[in-house]
Amino acid sequence: MEKFARLISLAPFFLLLCLPFSLAGHDYGQALSKSILFFEAQRSGYLPHDQRVTWRSNSGLNDGKASGVDLVGGYYDAGDNVKFGLPMAFTVTMMSWSIIEYGKQLGSSGELGHAMKAVKWGSDYLIKAHPQPDVLYGEVGDGNTDHYCWQRPEDMTTDRRAYKIDPSNPGSDLAGETAAAMAAASIVFRRSNPSYANELLAHARQLFNFADKYRGKYDSSITVAQKYYRSVSGYNDELLWAAAWLYQATNSQYYLDYLGNNGDSMGGTGWGMTEFGWDVKYAGVQTLVAKFLMQGKARHHAPVFEKYQQKAEYFMCSCLGKGARNVQKTPGGLIFRQRWNNMQFVTSASFLATVYSDYLVSAGRNLNCAAGKVAPSQLLAFAKSQVDYILGDNPRATSYMVGYGNNYPRQVHHRGSSIVSYKVDPTFVTCRGGYATWFSRKGSDPNLLTGAIVGGPDAYDNFADERDNYEQTEPATYNNAPLLGLLARLSGGHGGYNQLLPVVVPAPVEKKPAPQPKISPAPQPKITPAPASTSAPIAIVQKTTASWISKGKTYYRYSTILTNKSVKELKDIKLSILKLYGPLWGLTKSGNSYAFPSWITSLPAGKSLEFVYIHSASAADVSVSSYTLA
Repeated sequence: MEKFARLISLAPFFLLLCLPFSLAGHDYGQALSKSILFFEAQRSGYLPHDQRVTWRSNSGLNDGKASGVDLVGGYYDAGDNVKFGLPMAFTVTMMSWSIIEYGKQLGSSGELGHAMKAVKWGSDYLIKAHPQPDVLYGEVGDGNTDHYCWQRPEDMTTDRRAYKIDPSNPGSDLAGETAAAMAAASIVFRRSNPSYANELLAHARQLFNFADKYRGKYDSSITVAQKYYRSVSGYNDELLWAAAWLYQATNSQYYLDYLGNNGDSMGGTGWGMTEFGWDVKYAGVQTLVAKFLMQGKARHHAPVFEKYQQKAEYFMCSCLGKGARNVQKTPGGLIFRQRWNNMQFVTSASFLATVYSDYLVSAGRNLNCAAGKVAPSQLLAFAKSQVDYILGDNPRATSYMVGYGNNYPRQVHHRGSSIVSYKVDPTFVTCRGGYATWFSRKGSDPNLLTGAIVGGPDAYDNFADERDNYEQTEPATYNNAPLLGLLARLSGGHGGYNQLLPVVVPAPVEKKPAPQPKISPAPQPKITPAPASTSAPIAIVQKTTASWISKGKTYYRYSTILTNKSVKELKDIKLSILKLYGPLWGLTKSGNSYAFPSWITSLPAGKSLEFVYIHSASAADVSVSSYTLA
């Protein structure tokens, strides 16, 4: 307690220390572009013609051959040359979640195409790794022999044996995470590549069934993974995680029931977490289930889903320092969980805080913490503070993203970046020779690992930029994956999106679209009272999207689409809603009327907005009291 009080007393000092950097602001768009570029440096296999990280070449071209399966491709997880299935799948899940939530912001930044390619590079490999319904390859190479050598991926002489799980050697955590990754990725490609999305979804369903039927920890079957990616949390969290993503991808009652019926027994409603990452998924599950609850999809599972939500908010409050048990932070304000690669927990927690903040805003409610009610904006401010710390707003004024800013790590613990490019000097680098020639040299890396998020500082904000300091200078794909959404959100803003409405990932466009011509406003706006009808300038269409029974009463979820059918911009509107007996999302209450939500100031010609409400009666009476056309 004494230590905690001392950290609080130091906060104003560090606020002053960081103030000059905060005022300068950060180029989140540039950081976003760089963070996606890092994934190209981690590619294994045959590199494509549009590869932008040009110091890399083809590698791992015989992966899987000895086992009679094609396992060429995928990602190296960190600074070594092993392909670990569990963190790779989690990386794909988090990149996909970033696109699902913030695809429109990614699109406006011109990075959506690159982000989707990054997902597909991983999901293509996961398809290869799942050659049969109950067989999944979870690792290529092993950490022991790999760590004995310091070689470029292009020169690998280490053992590339492939390791799998099957009914006799189960791995519910690995299969569950891979199912989650493929289900999430299917949502990403549903619009732009529906046949590929269906293929991913078929694999996801099979893997979930495999994971659920043949239960066991994957590192008991693939024992060589124990030293590197041990499944400490077990597999229940991954089974719930997979079910949540499959429900989001399919809307199937089966997966909703799975979450409702198993929430208590599998820990989804019981574990109050202060971390989220490739091993422990509970906070992620709880966040997704809370979203389903706020969307009005819980049906008769609402009491159970409310317990999930309580634990989701336990996590959020702990990040803010307003909970019953709070996360540890450095004096400079960074979440601190462990010495080795602490940044993985920072980016993952910040992503959850960001999406939950937007869920709360969309639902029109606050966060409930032990310290009292908290505005959603505080969650977003927390996430921004963590991102700003990573980008340089910290006591050392160090950017922990390689290539961003002026003061960033130059001696990254990464084989490929620390050895001269194969294209510059194709001379073979031997297993131990790499240590003598390249690992031990004190100069900057010959290749810039642009966008990589390294492990980061210790509990006191100290950091040593040294290649052998792997705890602090090694990057990882799962450090970067949540940043795609975080940086897109900070760069693009909220833009009036309701995170509780159905997701449509926009078609990828890598260049910023040309600005749309503005309609010249009329000299004086005209305010006209009018009833709602399809012939009026404002059309209103209502429909029932779901129904369920709770405690003997039938509830309905109504979706209402309001469309501006005029050729002018709708600047203001007042709606009368009578016979409404439940919660409503997507509008702002203004006296006895309803107006645009806080994130919308006008509605262009031909555009629509959607609001939803839930009650146990027939549709409410929605009519237009007045409107203003510009």
